[in-house]
Amino acid sequence: MISEKIKKNISTVFQPKLFILIKNRQYNKQTFFADLVAGIVVGIVAIPLAIAFGIASGVSPQQGLITAIIAGFLISFLGGTHTLIGGPTGAFMIIVAGIVADFGINGLWIATVMAGVMLIIMGLLRLGSVIKFIPYPIIVGFTSGIAVVIFSTQIKDFLGLSIDAVPSEFINKWGTFFQHLDTINPWALGLGALTVVTIIIFPHITKRIPGSLVAIIITTLLVFFLELPVDTIGSRFPGLSEGASIPEPHSIAIDAKAVRLLLQPAFTIALLGAIESLLAAMVADGVTGKRHHSNTELIAQGAANIITPLFGGIPATGAIARTMTNINNGGKTPVAGVIHAVILVLIFLFLMPLAVHIPLACLAGILVMVAYNMSEWRSFKALFNNPKTDIAVLLLTFGLTVFFDLTIAIEIGLLMAVILFLKRVTETSSISVIENEVRASENDEDTTAEVLDIPPDTEVYEINGPFFFGIANKFDEVEGRFTRKRPKIRIVRMRKVPFIDSTGLHNLHNLWRRSEKEKIQLILSGVNDGVRQTIEKSGFADELGREFICSHINEALQKAHVIAAKTTG
Repeated sequence: MISEKIKKNISTVFQPKLFILIKNRQYNKQTFFADLVAGIVVGIVAIPLAIAFGIASGVSPQQGLITAIIAGFLISFLGGTHTLIGGPTGAFMIIVAGIVADFGINGLWIATVMAGVMLIIMGLLRLGSVIKFIPYPIIVGFTSGIAVVIFSTQIKDFLGLSIDAVPSEFINKWGTFFQHLDTINPWALGLGALTVVTIIIFPHITKRIPGSLVAIIITTLLVFFLELPVDTIGSRFPGLSEGASIPEPHSIAIDAKAVRLLLQPAFTIALLGAIESLLAAMVADGVTGKRHHSNTELIAQGAANIITPLFGGIPATGAIARTMTNINNGGKTPVAGVIHAVILVLIFLFLMPLAVHIPLACLAGILVMVAYNMSEWRSFKALFNNPKTDIAVLLLTFGLTVFFDLTIAIEIGLLMAVILFLKRVTETSSISVIENEVRASENDEDTTAEVLDIPPDTEVYEINGPFFFGIANKFDEVEGRFTRKRPKIRIVRMRKVPFIDSTGLHNLHNLWRRSEKEKIQLILSGVNDGVRQTIEKSGFADELGREFICSHINEALQKAHVIAAKTTG
């Protein structure tokens, strides 16, 4: 019985688009050819990005490509989006490089697997829709911060600086760059600038062929035939010239200490992966008019990040740029993403020896443009027209990302956003005192509603908004406003209370106990079904007496009249 419920729950949460298309027989030759063309183009586009992200993350270019292959296939095969393309992205570069530096490659694999498990749990708990509501200033803050950090990591290769070790701290890093400006390699600077110009200009010629790929071809040919004195992939990774093969899956050494130390970085990877993939899915929906299944997408992202490390890969997520390339080139279904992974396999197996001639300055130029596109400087600037609290969250998240650590930035940014959210909710929630008469309508704008007199010896409180821990203690403040003699009936009008939490319930219980000691009858009015269920489940309904939980103010006032008449009689 339980297993059947679990299966039913999973079947509603996990609904891969590819499986649905096959099951409903919604695929044909025309769609396949559209996906084939898009998949080939996206596969070619993914080559320079996968190599660049791999190197910038502190691992080899092969590992970047392996991630694009394995994760790219799984995200399309299992995902909840028609056109999303997955693989390594710029958002992960900083956190990945930090984990590799502190814990080694095995530590990165452990963190990635842990993040994958977290993503699957998020999906099974149906948190896909919740993650989409992370405050916009936080997203812009750490995205812009990541862009600045990515840009700073590429200065050495872009300028061809002769630096043995680049400091990891942002300020020290730039200080080192300025100290070594006299070692600029003009050939490297020229190739980096040529790459940036090519990426900017080439889309005006054709959008079918990515400018980054054209830049790689041009700069690689220049380095090969002119024998330019610049660093290349081959000079940094000598073993690449021997060719490449898909590695066999391997085990990952996991111990309790590593899990404990990597819990925070793993959570950062999971949260980044969830945010970026769902944002990419939402962008794709806006362009194609289709709808993604967010919880399925989270489960697919989780599976990809669990399996990819077994082949030596790094964290992956949905990539907005590659997804848009897929859509712009006619991609219709997840088959395009599967084909993109197949194209990458062929390139990985047969063309990798040619990659040794790619200049690092070219890859730096590609990542400089990635950083610019990630920076969202227009959105960053526009947020300064928002309330000061939004600006504070934006600058705090941005500053922590750039000057400290992405993990800390996300945690503190989310904490600050939650605090500000609670503050705003608290400000919109209130407890007021109603004296003499009360309007019977549940709609305050209904001026024709009957106005009812409040019986003598009766006081009425009105709760406006959620009755949660943020306003629960306001009862104590409001009670002091009554200057007349002690009442015999106390009505709490709850028509505008959408929910009540445990703290609000506890406070309400204390109000009842205090009222009992003072021989005051407590009556609840306008209690909706959800709040009533919470009250009944807690046992408070039986203590108070179910007859004193009224659905409307008329009923509550009638009871007050009866009680008042008995006590006076």
